[in-house]
Amino acid sequence: MCFMSITDSELLQFIQTIQSVSTYDLSEYSDKSLKRRITKILMDYRITITELLRQLKVQPRFAEEIVKKVTVNTTELFRDPPIWLALRTEILPKLAQKPIIRIWHAGCSTGQEVYSMMILLSEMGLLNKTELYASDLNTDAIDAAKAGVYKYKFNISYLDNFDKVIRSDVNNPLIVRNIPYEKYMTIDHAGDKIIMNRNLLEKPFFSKLDLVKDKNLFQVTFDLILCRNVIIYFNYSLQNRVFQLFYDNLYDKSYLMLGVHESIIGPFTARFEKQGYYYLRKG
Repeated sequence: MCFMSITDSELLQFIQTIQSVSTYDLSEYSDKSLKRRITKILMDYRITITELLRQLKVQPRFAEEIVKKVTVNTTELFRDPPIWLALRTEILPKLAQKPIIRIWHAGCSTGQEVYSMMILLSEMGLLNKTELYASDLNTDAIDAAKAGVYKYKFNISYLDNFDKVIRSDVNNPLIVRNIPYEKYMTIDHAGDKIIMNRNLLEKPFFSKLDLVKDKNLFQVTFDLILCRNVIIYFNYSLQNRVFQLFYDNLYDKSYLMLGVHESIIGPFTARFEKQGYYYLRKG
């Protein structure tokens, strides 16, 4: 079977079909990203775009499955260590003065970023006074995040990130702090599993949330929002709607962290000040 590139007309039919059989609106996702992911779906299922559209119409539950494949779920423990070192040395020490710290991981995927944050907060003595909220569009990803069980062999290289962020001494790079992985996780070599400790599993509040159409379902204001490697898949208009959502739900002089290849452009450059790896909300 030969898989041709998705045309603009076929992309529009796909978006309209998803809208007609589900609650999802993909109309403001990046066309390039959607076309790439639809093509992969056609290859994985070995069907044509015509057959995909037909199945979406006759099997409503199939739409949920396809949306999960279209949306992105990429994360890892302490992904991009320089980001985490900025959190450790620049952001969290300032938030430490607050009686309660509220953090939202928007687009948390399978949760490794959330557990990374809890480990860092614990090492800084801030975990007990922090409220952690995490959301994603994909309910399978949310379930995986709640379980906190990951493939060991897949994640083994990411433990190097743990070393760079948690074991390093920021004042003296020659010093390595003796902090065992087992303090926060069980590593089952035979079972190929990393299992997060129960005290971490019980801390965050996870919820399904669609950044395209939902408001802040948590009904609290945040000191820090992390939305990393998500908005790159949205078009300009949707990006700015999401920035509005974040701006409206951050305290003044609080923080927004995007992915290393993401940035704020357009009207919200006047409302957020770029400071290294993160943005500061202006009044």
